[in-house]
Amino acid sequence: MEESYFPIKNWSEDDKPREKLMLKGKEALSNAELLAILIGSGSRNETAVGLSKRILASAGNLNSLTKLSISQLMNFKGIGEAKAISIMAALELSRRLRSEKAVETEKITSSKMVFEIMQPIIGELSHEEFWVLFLNNSNNVISKAQLSKGGIAGTVVDARLVFKLALEYFATGVILCHNHPSGSLIPSEADKQVTKKLKVAGESLDVKVLDHLIISGAKYYSFVDEGIF
Repeated sequence: MEESYFPIKNWSEDDKPREKLMLKGKEALSNAELLAILIGSGSRNETAVGLSKRILASAGNLNSLTKLSISQLMNFKGIGEAKAISIMAALELSRRLRSEKAVETEKITSSKMVFEIMQPIIGELSHEEFWVLFLNNSNNVISKAQLSKGGIAGTVVDARLVFKLALEYFATGVILCHNHPSGSLIPSEADKQVTKKLKVAGESLDVKVLDHLIISGAKYYSFVDEGIF
């Protein structure tokens, strides 16, 4: 007996994203449809796709969605703890994947390349972190390290630790990076002072401070690009 054909128009809304992925591939799905697959099911009054659209509309974009906590996700009607955890886990895997891909770069030739390495790590944080990239003679990234972690207002950076690590890695150059949770890309006086302090300290050790990036969301500010160095 032949299996009857059940046209797509007769599928339930919750089944469409999964079937669409199987038939057309993951690239054919919208953000809401991909999120709906993670959520799995909606409620009696709202489909998973509808719920996903509501969540994304409230967050604004995927970058903003990554900032939501489990409790904030659970504030959406239809999202329980299990679904909130699934969403958070998927977003974290995406962030780690972007970070791993960025580190695979061969040679740093622009501030944009530094941004692509560091944005997945600090771009969406609600607190400030200060990181340093350590480079060799060929401008390859040898290692990177978090030097400090603070609140919204800023962090304190120990110059001795920066260059202790640089010497341990046999680095000839460093690139400074920190984020501004406020969204502003304008360097503060403290940002300028710490850059100058580290640049002067590095000169005496033959370790060049090559740039300082301020990252916020999907944008960045480069001291070199802006002619601060």
